[in-house]
Amino acid sequence: MTFQTLGLTTDLLRAVADQGYSEPTPIQQQAIPAILQGQDLLASAQTGTGKTAGFTLPLLQRLSADPTNKGHRTPRALILTPTRELALQVGDSVKIYGKHLPLRSAVVYGGVGIVPQIQALRRGVDIVVATPGRLLDHLGQKTLSLAQVEILVLDECDRMLDMGFIHDIRKILAVLPASRQTLMFSATFSKAIQQLANTLLKSPTLIEVAPRNTAAEQVTQIIHPVDRDRKRELLAYMISFHNWRQVLVFTRTKHGANRLAEQLTQDGLKTTAIHGNKTQAARTRALNDFKQGKVRVLVATDVASRGLDIDQLPYVVNFDLPDVPEDYVHRIGRTGRAGNEGRAVSLVCHDEYSRLRSIEQLLKRTIDEDVISGYEPTAPAQPGADSSNRKRSHQHRSDRAKPQTESNRSRSKNNSTGGRSKRLRTA
Repeated sequence: MTFQTLGLTTDLLRAVADQGYSEPTPIQQQAIPAILQGQDLLASAQTGTGKTAGFTLPLLQRLSADPTNKGHRTPRALILTPTRELALQVGDSVKIYGKHLPLRSAVVYGGVGIVPQIQALRRGVDIVVATPGRLLDHLGQKTLSLAQVEILVLDECDRMLDMGFIHDIRKILAVLPASRQTLMFSATFSKAIQQLANTLLKSPTLIEVAPRNTAAEQVTQIIHPVDRDRKRELLAYMISFHNWRQVLVFTRTKHGANRLAEQLTQDGLKTTAIHGNKTQAARTRALNDFKQGKVRVLVATDVASRGLDIDQLPYVVNFDLPDVPEDYVHRIGRTGRAGNEGRAVSLVCHDEYSRLRSIEQLLKRTIDEDVISGYEPTAPAQPGADSSNRKRSHQHRSDRAKPQTESNRSRSKNNSTGGRSKRLRTA
C-alpha cells in the first residue's frame, strides 16, 4: 500500500514525498481513510508508529477541502497534547505536511510568554495545538474561541489522564460544539481510556495495531541488578566501555536528574538534564543539543517519556524504575522507533523488585537479567523477586578488562542501529 491509495490529495502527497517517505505505517493505513470519512476514532498504537502523521494528514485534507473560514480565521481543529514537547512536535508536523495548503496553525503551551501566542491567535488560525492548562488560560482571557471547532484530537490521552488533566479536559469539552469529529490516540487501552471514549465518541472506528500495554518488538530489554549506591558507577562504565554515543536516561525525580547529570559530567561524559522545573527554552536547547550529538547523555524525568522524537535513538536506560508500570512502556518506547532496533537497560536495586514485578505483569513476560561482574549486588532481592524462569547471565571480569578497540567500537555501533525505514514516523 502507498499513500496514493489512501485517498490523500496531491498537495499532501507532495509534502510526504518531500520527507522521503512512500509507504504508510499500519496505523496510517487504518486511520487515514477512517478520518477522511468523518468517523470518530479510538486508536491504540505504540509510540514511533506514525500516529501523529496518521491524524495530521487527514485533518489537513478535511479542512482544506472545505475552506469555510472567511475574513478572520477562528480555529476549526484543536489538537490537545499532555506536554510542551509533544505540542511543539505536533505543531511542526502540521506545518511540514500542510506547507502546500492555505491553512494557518498556532501552538500554545505554558512555560513561555503568553503575549506572542495571543498575537498569533489574533492574526487568525485554522488549527490550534495546545496543552490543556495554557489553552484554558486563553479561554479565560477570551483570546481564543472554540465555537467553530470541527475536529478534536486528543493525542496521548492516556498520558493526559495520568497527569491529572481530566478536569481541564472536561472544561475544554464543555465549550466545544457537540457536532464535531473526535479522534482519540493512546499508547495504551486502559479502562479509564475506554470510559472516556464512551462519553466522547459516536460509533467510533476502533484501531489497535499492537497488543495492549506491550513494548515495541524492536526493543531488546535487559535488567542489570546492582546496589543503589553503585548505579551511577555502573552506568558510566557501560556508556564508556561500550562506546554508547546517544543515551536517554530516566530518573524518578527532578533532583535525581540534576544530580546524575552533574555526576556523569564529572565522569567525563557530556550530559544534560531535562525535567519540569527547567524553562521551556532550556528544555528545547537540551533536546536539540542531544539530537545534534553535542551532548552524549540526556537525563530526563517522565515529563520527557512522551513526545520525544529522536531519530534512531539506540539506548534508553532506566536509572530508576518508574512508580507506574505503564510509564516503563512509554519510556522504552523512545527507542526502537520506525522499525529501528533499540536497547532498553534497567538498573535495578533490591528495593525496586516490587516495581519490576508490576512491570512484568503488565508486559506479561519476564525480562532477562544480566549480573555484570564487579557490580554484583550485595543486598538481597526482595522475597519472590527471583522467579525460576528469569534468565540470568554473568559477564566475566575478563570481558570488562577487554580494551575498546576500533573493531569492537564498529561492531557495537553496527549492532545498535537498525536499517533506515522508509515508513512515515511521528513528526
